[in-house]
Amino acid sequence: MIPDVIVIGTGLAGLSAAVRLGDAGARVLVLAKGVGGTHLGAGTIDVLGYAGPSSEAEDGGRLNRVQRPLAALADLPPGHPYGQVGAEGVAAAVDWFKERIASGPLAPYAYEGGLEDNLLLPTAVGAVRPSAVVPETMAAGDVRNGGRVCVVGFRALKDFHAPLLADNLARAPEGVEARGVELDLAPGGEPDVSSLGFARGFDEAAFRAEVAAQVGGRLRVDERVAFPATLGVADPHGTWSELERQLGRPVFEIPTLPPSVPGIRLFNSLRHALRRGGGEIILGAAVTGADRDGDRVTALRTRVGLRETLHRAPWIVLATGGFASGGVALDSRWNARETALGLPLARLPEPGGERFRPNYFDEHPLSRAGVAVDGDLRPVGANGDRLLDNVLVAGATLAGAVPWKEKSGDGLSLATGFKAAELIIQESDLGQRAAQATAEA
Repeated sequence: MIPDVIVIGTGLAGLSAAVRLGDAGARVLVLAKGVGGTHLGAGTIDVLGYAGPSSEAEDGGRLNRVQRPLAALADLPPGHPYGQVGAEGVAAAVDWFKERIASGPLAPYAYEGGLEDNLLLPTAVGAVRPSAVVPETMAAGDVRNGGRVCVVGFRALKDFHAPLLADNLARAPEGVEARGVELDLAPGGEPDVSSLGFARGFDEAAFRAEVAAQVGGRLRVDERVAFPATLGVADPHGTWSELERQLGRPVFEIPTLPPSVPGIRLFNSLRHALRRGGGEIILGAAVTGADRDGDRVTALRTRVGLRETLHRAPWIVLATGGFASGGVALDSRWNARETALGLPLARLPEPGGERFRPNYFDEHPLSRAGVAVDGDLRPVGANGDRLLDNVLVAGATLAGAVPWKEKSGDGLSLATGFKAAELIIQESDLGQRAAQATAEA
């Protein structure tokens, strides 16, 4: 059966679009080379963490921290992708996402926070970062009001160094008193265990009890307890709440280096929702081109191993990401291209011009490159004319943002993926079909 929509990409943008379309009764096929960026990120929804030029000229263009992300959206530069969604659209996407996770397979595991205020959370090296919507297991880590924190590490988890993290966190201006402790404890007694291995260990009651027994005697008065983000992959709410009960104080997770356990929870929750709605995911499918008829894509050419296959659908959502994920690529002659459909790119430097600048936080000429779109997320050419009528672009493929610098990538992916789905629902017969199915039920 021909699907109603093909989504290219399994990152947050692609999965958000696919699940929202499935909610409306669409037959959705997701094509992707791999599992997307969810397994690499912190599992939080960073809507807008930094914006506006700093007043210090010598800092290399560092931006100012955003306290109220919803209000700050209005001050973004022209052409920013959030402008295609609007503040109301971002808020609607966030509300939908929180409800989706709360009703998902990990319930009562949920996300907390919103767009009125950013939380300030520790990172794996003890720096702090603003984030709007976070797993409930991280919310107690908000350091805006200082406080005392005991960071618990494990010697078998080589990518999480509790003493270093605590030392850096204690130097932050928020006034946190932090110290680190390390446990000689690992699932199965192994000397080297990944974050995912520890998460599977925390799913076991015996391992949780042993951790609580070893940590409990080391705690001081009024200390919150920070663990690496490994508090269960199958039942994070149960693991987290049980540790809080056993230790008698707030417990929170701090993101680790990949693989990201909160990111895996996020991916699994959205994949479950997609499959429950009848959607299908094909991994290992690289989209290599498209057949067109005028302003419409009629088929996608995909390669799985050495075999090429054609997939057809009335609607396409392109959510392959930017340079980091290979959705946009540079060849050996510095020519940039969009890799799936061959769409033209905007915000590129002039041929032979400067591409990067010396300082890390500089406004690099290549940083905002991507596919330009109109108000309905359709790709446009250099003259602003729409190129394809049945293709919508979402996520980091879009031109105009610097997600790594703004801490906006998760919010952009969620908001534009959600809007792409809403536009397809409005412009197709999906809305009528959903209403009819509800009436018949």
